[in-house]
Amino acid sequence: MTIRLYFLFFILFGISACKSQNGHTPHTSEMTKEQHEYTNALINESSPYLLQHAHNPVNWMPWGKEALAKAEKENKLMIISVGYAACHWCHVMEHESFEDTLIARLMNEHFVPIKVDREERPDVDDVYMTACHMSSGAGCGWPLNAFALPDGRPVWAGTYFPRDNWLKILEQFIDLHRKDPNQLEVYASDMHKSMKEREIIPLNVADPIFKKSDVKTVTDKMVNAVDMKKGGRKVQGNRGNKFPMPNNWQYLLKEYHLTGNPSALKAVKVSLDQMAAGGIYDHLGGGFARYSTDPDWKVPHFEKMLYDNGQLVSLYAQAYQATGEKRYKEVVEQTLAFIQREMTHENGGFYSSYDADSEGVEGKFYVWDKADVERLLGNDSRLFCEYYNVFEGGNWEHSNILFNTKKLDDICKRLEIPRENAEEVLSNSRAILFKERTKRIHPGLDDKILTSWNALMLKGYVDAYKALGNPTYKSAALKNALFLKNEVIQKDGRLNRNYKDGQSVINAFLDDYALLAEALVALYEITYDEQWLYQAKTLTEYVISQFYDKKSGMFFYTSNLDDPLVVRKMETSDNVIPASNSSMAKVLFLIGTYFYNDDYIKMSEIMVNNMKDNILQHPQPAFFSNWASAMSHHATPPYEVAIVGKNAEELTLRMQKEYLPYSFFLGGKDEGTLELLKDKLLEGETLIYVCRNKTCLRPVKTVKEALESMK
Repeated sequence: MTIRLYFLFFILFGISACKSQNGHTPHTSEMTKEQHEYTNALINESSPYLLQHAHNPVNWMPWGKEALAKAEKENKLMIISVGYAACHWCHVMEHESFEDTLIARLMNEHFVPIKVDREERPDVDDVYMTACHMSSGAGCGWPLNAFALPDGRPVWAGTYFPRDNWLKILEQFIDLHRKDPNQLEVYASDMHKSMKEREIIPLNVADPIFKKSDVKTVTDKMVNAVDMKKGGRKVQGNRGNKFPMPNNWQYLLKEYHLTGNPSALKAVKVSLDQMAAGGIYDHLGGGFARYSTDPDWKVPHFEKMLYDNGQLVSLYAQAYQATGEKRYKEVVEQTLAFIQREMTHENGGFYSSYDADSEGVEGKFYVWDKADVERLLGNDSRLFCEYYNVFEGGNWEHSNILFNTKKLDDICKRLEIPRENAEEVLSNSRAILFKERTKRIHPGLDDKILTSWNALMLKGYVDAYKALGNPTYKSAALKNALFLKNEVIQKDGRLNRNYKDGQSVINAFLDDYALLAEALVALYEITYDEQWLYQAKTLTEYVISQFYDKKSGMFFYTSNLDDPLVVRKMETSDNVIPASNSSMAKVLFLIGTYFYNDDYIKMSEIMVNNMKDNILQHPQPAFFSNWASAMSHHATPPYEVAIVGKNAEELTLRMQKEYLPYSFFLGGKDEGTLELLKDKLLEGETLIYVCRNKTCLRPVKTVKEALESMK
């Protein structure tokens, strides 16, 4: 009997963690100390998510050797419950089940309950999320609840369950463990074997040959999967979530630049336009929510994540470079204003997320009653309500989400409002409502600082500086890099994953290294300070020494220093955040190019070659878009643009305002230490060298001449 069939009845109890529900729950953290009747081992943790559960009657333990030893000593199954601070359905299940004393008594007596912050421990999350997909064959999300033997091998996993269903599941496992523990061993062994088989990535022994036609194949497939009316991926009917997936659009934008494919640009523009107009975008305060619960980008899942906003800043900045669209520039500026105002520590680090809930209600902070809008805006409310679809009775659950579906010219004509000052009226109206909104109780902030997510925001600031030239963006990028250098980067190149309240204790994972190395290379390109380039090189060397698998040519997600989990995973699918292996393939290409290290470029080739069949043949190539981007670099070698002389910074910024995704920049006031810069400095001159494959054209003095030579 298969695991799926045996536990199929469990799945009938579950509903997706991303579906809407009327029930809401307060955060445990909203209670005062005087109200806390219970305290468990999570009280000593720094994660805001774990601390939210520190006063549950469930005797939660953090993931670690102590919890596993307890399970083995007492011969109990473990319940591994995974979530994150901004997760609405995690709060719902906490309120319904984990604050319930009957549920808590069963969990405490018969199991070892373990709480995991998936953002701090994505390695643990990945293992048990894989178990969820194997158990149910259905959609899995957070909260993630897995049952495992004392050695950590999963038996079964699911997601959110209402209280009564969770109670039945607990009773079923208690009964099974009492009457037929051998059967649990069979389930665990079967699942463990399947999980290990999934992690085998064979070495592709064929020659790594990447052609422009291969890249076109991927581009055409990705374009065909796009909803050309509403943007994002096509969904069936009027239901279905849509995620921003920044890397998809970055890849298509790059291919438009390379080939001039108008369909690729159309796919990008319709997606960016619709996201920026939809409810997924915060029209008052800037920044994007994690995803929309409908195909029209109207109703967001209101949580705001740093990793989304970092990547979307990069995306909109690059789209502004490529198209000159004013709206893209506004999105970059407004989103970075939000990041600076609400998600930046004084030390330069960036916080992780804002909750979907406030006062126990999802989205309450962001929605409006029409009467309140009219009271605050007076006569200007006519234009505002029409433009942002604000109605009597609401456009969502009796309230109004702000989103735009109509052209301003048409609205002004219909309302007989002068068009010349309409944008100013809307801007003033947004400012008034934003000021009023600041008086509300804010959603909960997860103020831990994660290395990989900070790297994405760091690169977002760099890309924004390139596109807009705002010096405050460069300053913010440098401040963040210095914070990371001082607090999470160790002298030998090892990284820590997290930082909070002066503590940085979790050993970093592959994505932390790959994304930070890529961001530091980008920072070098706008500063020509070689310390950042050499720091990226040191990180790369450390990854090779601690994460590399010689059999496959790929990298494990965890380092050799980490305590082993039941499966050592390799992350290869690009999702909302690119896969750590695809990011590492790009980093190896970058570092290999800058430092003339052909071994690194060869390693990158091998990695891309291993994934080539997936990139070209998978029915949904969007899940390999970052791999496709890496493949494109191998198929079309980039330009190496060396700018040397006293005006190097000025000329570089002027040149980088153009969209040049296939160009690497290097230089400075002097020649520095890089091989390509040797003998490039001419006294009293600032020269631009356009090179490819280490071969340079004659130097030119103007940006116009350099751009012409690249055509």
